[in-house]
Amino acid sequence: MEIDTFWDVIEAAQAGAAATGEPFDEVLVKQLAERPRQEILEYAERFDELHDALYRWDVWAAAYLIGGGCADDSFMDFRAGVIALGRQWYQRVAADPDSLAAHPDVVQAANVRDRSEVLFYEDVNYAASGAFERITGDADAFYEAWRSFRGAGTESDNPADMGEDFDFDDDREVSRRLPRLAALFLATSL
Repeated sequence: MEIDTFWDVIEAAQAGAAATGEPFDEVLVKQLAERPRQEILEYAERFDELHDALYRWDVWAAAYLIGGGCADDSFMDFRAGVIALGRQWYQRVAADPDSLAAHPDVVQAANVRDRSEVLFYEDVNYAASGAFERITGDADAFYEAWRSFRGAGTESDNPADMGEDFDFDDDREVSRRLPRLAALFLATSL
């Protein structure tokens, strides 16, 4: 699946969710289930590439600020949530995680005490497997197809380059690296 097609799928699910009022992830699963299995696997491959590209300390720090903390699993959900925002926001965040300070949901979350759900979208991680289950009735069908699709030995042993690590609890350092998000979230938590 070409990257443009991937983003078309995401944007069609956004439009479908807006039109029906259904949750984005449910619309995404429905729309993927209407595609051939090969395309679902290709979607999953693109999703993983985009998801992995956000596996960086600066993006994690943004998630930490927005969520009021962010463990490993939550960071997976945050990256899925950024993908669910669509191409434009994804590209903005990939270029500059601090740009999330301009997203309306993030701005609104800065004024809410319990903001752990903003942009953290776990179910988006499992849209491809949910589509396979919908088609086959078998919860494991995706994982079997995925192993065959990816082939043996395709996982890289090279660790991801996450950029420079820093202490997310060091307000000065976070403010230096993510000034707009820090202005929104550190001021409200002091």
